[in-house]
Amino acid sequence: MNFRSSVEIITEWDIVAARQLGRNEAKKAGFGTVDQARITTAISELARNIYLYAGKGKIEIERVTDDGKFGIKIIATDEGPGIPDLRKVMEDGFSTSGGLGAGMPGVKRLMDEFKVVSENGAGTTITTTKWLH
Repeated sequence: MNFRSSVEIITEWDIVAARQLGRNEAKKAGFGTVDQARITTAISELARNIYLYAGKGKIEIERVTDDGKFGIKIIATDEGPGIPDLRKVMEDGFSTSGGLGAGMPGVKRLMDEFKVVSENGAGTTITTTKWLH
């Protein structure tokens, strides 16, 4: 049975709530402190991107199993403007907000699976999974 919970991202405080939910779920799922930090950091980046670029959206956290493996799936969705140049956004150092540009590539490195679906004018969904090793 999969368990899913979510946090609506509208304010900066919602980023904090999403991080906390992610840490709690990672801990309950049996992840060690290093992987808890990786999951929490990934959620923070995804939630911040929703807040900065889309204005509002949702972070969903789901416990998943696949062929005997157990993990946590993070689904970040928004109905914002979409990502005009996905290849550019996935380059290390690229930033439209003046940040370090580690956001999306960083999330991809922190997690085991990473997928982005973005449509101009219709929003973005990023799905990423961390497996318990």
